[in-house]
Amino acid sequence: MATEKLCVVLVVLCTTLADDIKVTHKPETKPVRLFTEEELKRYDGSEEGEPIYMAIKGVVFDVTKGKEFYGKGAPYNALVGKDSTRAVAKMSLDPSDLTSNTTGLTKDELKSLDSVFEGTYKTKYPIVGYTASRILKEDGSPDKDFKPEDQPHFQIKDEF
Repeated sequence: MATEKLCVVLVVLCTTLADDIKVTHKPETKPVRLFTEEELKRYDGSEEGEPIYMAIKGVVFDVTKGKEFYGKGAPYNALVGKDSTRAVAKMSLDPSDLTSNTTGLTKDELKSLDSVFEGTYKTKYPIVGYTASRILKEDGSPDKDFKPEDQPHFQIKDEF
């Protein structure tokens, strides 16, 4: 009987103390990955079982959970495996719009781009990396003058 009472006291004590103990271990986070155009092309939905990646504004999203939209033969498959910023801004699947170039976009197209980027992609899909062209010079060396806040049509929130 005394053993049972001791066990009950220990359980109550442990439960009470457990509420006061906080875990200080920080979950491991994946390092930011930079994708070259060639690397990003590998994630175009053509290989079964491989992730499907798409970049907008230089941010690479894993859109695999939207496979019915972005997978092989799906309606928006043309957008994946590349930075499709212009196409998203224009709501276009025209091959000439499948680029990161935003030159010449109208105010309405830029507004649409920001809306879709913030309201759809950042809320639905995990960020897995960034396009190398976003923060590297053409020769591949780091652009020491790169400041995300200076990039056109880009808002800093939780991308970096």
